[in-house]
Amino acid sequence: MSTASKSTQSFDPLFDLTGRAAIVTGASSGLGRRFVTVLAERGMSVVAVARRADALMNLQAAYPDRVLAVPADITDEDQVESLIARTIDWKGAIDVVVNNAGVTSIQPAEDESVETFSNVIDVNLIALYRMCHHVGRVMLSMGSGSIINVASINGLVASWSIPEAGYCASKGGVISLTRELAAQWADRGVRVNALAPGYFRSEITEGLFMGRAGERRFRRMPMGRGGREDELDGALVFLAANASSYMTGQTLVVDGGWTAV
Repeated sequence: MSTASKSTQSFDPLFDLTGRAAIVTGASSGLGRRFVTVLAERGMSVVAVARRADALMNLQAAYPDRVLAVPADITDEDQVESLIARTIDWKGAIDVVVNNAGVTSIQPAEDESVETFSNVIDVNLIALYRMCHHVGRVMLSMGSGSIINVASINGLVASWSIPEAGYCASKGGVISLTRELAAQWADRGVRVNALAPGYFRSEITEGLFMGRAGERRFRRMPMGRGGREDELDGALVFLAANASSYMTGQTLVVDGGWTAV
């Protein structure tokens, strides 16, 4: 389907995102790339942010009228300020931000150095706060906006079979930070929610689904399988759209029942 034909679609007003502007970080692969695609196909103008310029340019080529590729490192203050300025120059507003960029280090805590732990926290939590801080100021001046922080079920429960202390700590921090920012900004029109995915299959997570370890992992899940990347689409659109206008400070868990048992 071409970009032109997509623009003729009409959506339920509760879920209509046409004409709004978004920023998605961690957009070069995996769920972040999917998020850009979903929002662009629903009529949003999306700034796709990541360090890998080549992957971002492919996204922009697929949606030349809807996606602007901005290579940037969100751990760098100047680069964050620059990408926000480019977004405003491009579309005049920032309506939605999806803070998706993240890293992990899979190793036992006794082997995970303090330096490694700190690096994971820096990318997953401090850089996310940096985005919230700068984007929040813009949204507060507008009197509206939706910030979606991508957390994880590992911010709610232990990672169990995959040792990643830094990652779990950072995602727990994201969930707590989401509540605090939501409380501070709720009466000024800015909503802040978290999206907590379970195990979703992508090129990045493929190894988690393989072999006997993968079989054991999903045997304990009520649905008995990992998620498909399209199974986060509805939750993303809900949090971005007017359908969730009275929802803030919440963590929306999409995990096939993993945290229910």
